[in-house]
Amino acid sequence: MAPKNNNNRLPIKSLFLSFSIFCILPITLFFIFYSSYKQSTSSPSLSLTHKLSPNPNKSSIKVYVADLPRSLNYGLLDTYWSFKSDSRIGSDIDNKLRSDLSKTKNPKYLPYPENPIIKQYSAEYWILGDLMTPVDLRVNSFAERVFDSGEADVIFVPFFATLSAEIQLAFEKGLFRKKVVGNGDYTRQKEMLDIIKSSDAWKRSGGRDHVFVLTDPVAMWHFKAEIAPAILLVVDFGGWYKVDSKASNDNSSEMIQHTQVSLLKDVIVPYTHLLPRLHLSKNQDRKTLVYFKGAKHRHRGGLVREKLWDLMVNAPDVVMEEGFPNATGREQSIKGMRSSEFCLHPAGDTPTSCRLFDAILSLCIPVIVSDDIELPFEGMVDYSDFSVFVSVNNALQPNWLVQHLRSISKSQRDTFRSNMAHIQPMFEYDSGQLGGIGPIPPDGAVNHIWKKVYQKLPMIKEAIIREKRKPQGVFVPLRCHCT
Repeated sequence: MAPKNNNNRLPIKSLFLSFSIFCILPITLFFIFYSSYKQSTSSPSLSLTHKLSPNPNKSSIKVYVADLPRSLNYGLLDTYWSFKSDSRIGSDIDNKLRSDLSKTKNPKYLPYPENPIIKQYSAEYWILGDLMTPVDLRVNSFAERVFDSGEADVIFVPFFATLSAEIQLAFEKGLFRKKVVGNGDYTRQKEMLDIIKSSDAWKRSGGRDHVFVLTDPVAMWHFKAEIAPAILLVVDFGGWYKVDSKASNDNSSEMIQHTQVSLLKDVIVPYTHLLPRLHLSKNQDRKTLVYFKGAKHRHRGGLVREKLWDLMVNAPDVVMEEGFPNATGREQSIKGMRSSEFCLHPAGDTPTSCRLFDAILSLCIPVIVSDDIELPFEGMVDYSDFSVFVSVNNALQPNWLVQHLRSISKSQRDTFRSNMAHIQPMFEYDSGQLGGIGPIPPDGAVNHIWKKVYQKLPMIKEAIIREKRKPQGVFVPLRCHCT
């Protein structure tokens, strides 16, 4: 049978195909045109954003510098250097600087004291120096200075609290704890607080968004309670707690009922290191296992130091020696830290000391003996990457600590030291600028402090809002939020 003739069906197929193309083509062209249109209209906006902000992810904290008289900050340097001498330990270098400065007429910038007792607390000088730097030179600063307190995230209080206290201690120590007119430090604290608390900025927030630098444990001695709601920059929390007198024993959960410090609002900052930085490329063989130089006898938590001293002083490859913050002690510490694998860091009168940061800058692996310590820039740096943490209980077992440190391999020690070299800049304040006025290193201590304050802002703003809705006459006690 001959096949059927299907020629009469072809026109129908062709017609259907043509009809489909005719329907689909306009839709396709519409989407192509619409997509092109969206790209063309959005491109200028993207281009403009790129031009206005080379790094759209970059953030900063807006800081307003409270208006205080010069006598409460840089004027204190005038006062300090105007004295003929300072008889305290470590003041030899400052006495020489006084002689040099007296030969210079009206120096534009005055240095912060080099006396180790004071220099270790120089954060106030470098933080203010950055904020006082002309805006065109502040290219590396995380803090953006604003000149309207209403635009600010925080209000920086430019009071040199440490220098004020140390001047009083150096030249009239007997009056330091007395609230009398002859106590210059008390008078300055009161003058500063009267100015700050009368400002609109303080009244708006109750001081919760104000930043005070209190690195010296005795700074703002007479008015700590009045500034407790503010953001405090402290080297640790030692001496700040108020212990509940009703607590029955050391294990009570009510041991700390009231405190003036909290990790929710405050920032732990580094001491200023006193020894020069050792770069990893300059590191040499270290023949001593453990090194410690300092005072054997301390108070409070420092009692552990005495016990450790007695346990370790005669151990082989361990150096435990009394030391003082003078020129001779400095040179001995440089040599000792640079030639030792580990540097012991037991608590003193407070949980930390500048010795920890001298060790880091010397590439000497810190051995931190503490059950309760807060460290700068936690979360930004992991101290376990370059430090050894030891409980007090283990450290006080005979021979335990030395054996533990000997068990750490050379490879692990080298890794610790390499990690330490990477984070050394984080603990340096000195910008190399006269008076601290000028560009700061982007990876230095000042920027990291402001980044930590920036992290606190949500909680601080929440606290301010909560305070506003509190009924008049209601008192809510401060609570400990330490961990």
